[in-house]
Amino acid sequence: MTVNLLDLDLEGLAVFCERLGERRFRAVQLFRWIHQKGARQFDEMTDLAKSLREKLKTSAQIKPLDVVSQHISADGTIKWLFDVGDGNAIETVFIPEEDRGTLCLSSQAGCAVGCRFCSTGHQGFSRNLKTGEIIAQLWFAEHFLRKYLQREERVISNVVMMGMGEPLQNYAELLPALKVMLDDHGYGLSRRRVTVSTSGIVPMIDRLAQDCPVALAVSLHAPNDALRDQLVPLNLKYPLAQLVAAVHRYLPHAPRDFVTFEYCMLDGVNDTDACARQLVERVRAHPGAWCKFNLIPFNPFPASGLLRSKPDRVQAFARILNEAGIITTVRKTRGDDIDAACGQLAGDVKDRTRVMVRMERNRNLRSPSAAPLAKHATGGSA
Repeated sequence: MTVNLLDLDLEGLAVFCERLGERRFRAVQLFRWIHQKGARQFDEMTDLAKSLREKLKTSAQIKPLDVVSQHISADGTIKWLFDVGDGNAIETVFIPEEDRGTLCLSSQAGCAVGCRFCSTGHQGFSRNLKTGEIIAQLWFAEHFLRKYLQREERVISNVVMMGMGEPLQNYAELLPALKVMLDDHGYGLSRRRVTVSTSGIVPMIDRLAQDCPVALAVSLHAPNDALRDQLVPLNLKYPLAQLVAAVHRYLPHAPRDFVTFEYCMLDGVNDTDACARQLVERVRAHPGAWCKFNLIPFNPFPASGLLRSKPDRVQAFARILNEAGIITTVRKTRGDDIDAACGQLAGDVKDRTRVMVRMERNRNLRSPSAAPLAKHATGGSA
């Protein structure tokens, strides 16, 4: 059985090379070809000995994900639907901005947490992604975008694990993926520019602090346990006091001196002045500027039974936090015209995937050197 080299971080690749009877430095060359140059075929790797390339052909592969569809928003956001087999698909979103290019990656097919305001959670949980399936999203997006945008330098400057799934429930596969992102021979991203977003799995926050501390974002969404129990069922297992304590244990290891709290604004549910004041009291219980709030406009979907907070209510809520000295921003909604905005990644995953794979799969998309993808959505180009 061949090994998918996208599953391996640099240390894992070095061990693999040693098993082939090769020196460990060959792993660095191979790693660079795969991640920095986007090579798919071993014959492309011209500085590797022919004997090694022949060994690789029989023992390894670089296995991308099949692209089912691509949608481009009027604001330049791009969403890809990837087939991960057995009728499952995942979504990946690229968000271009003037000073950065952010890629939002999925870690699971579906999600088991079941947050009330998230369409992915309403889809249900299918399975964890393998390391190679997490990295394949980045591998494809980076090398496709270089060609699509006609750029030779790196396009993706930030990665956020905020797509489908709860990353810390797939920790064993997440950790090597993070190491590939951070490795200077891979994508060379700084720890400050890789963010793991969690709904609050306390023991795994502690493990991440020890194993690979990157920027941390916590899906908070409520100022008290009673409300959070309803919105984020995981709170029943790890209530707010435990979660906030874990955040404080994480801070000495974090590449930033703060953690971001994500807060989805739900009309008449968690957007009152009283809720804002409760958040202020919870933050003030721990001195220092240790957190920031990111207020997220809710993106409605029929099964939620929820509505988006009105803009003036969001601003009033933010004002209370800012006046209390808590840095607070309101997230700009991107890609909502193609269902690529926060909380919308459910992606026609189960019912449409088999049909779309059969009808839309283009074998040329397996290579980042292929021609730019057709635009399936209304809207402008990136």
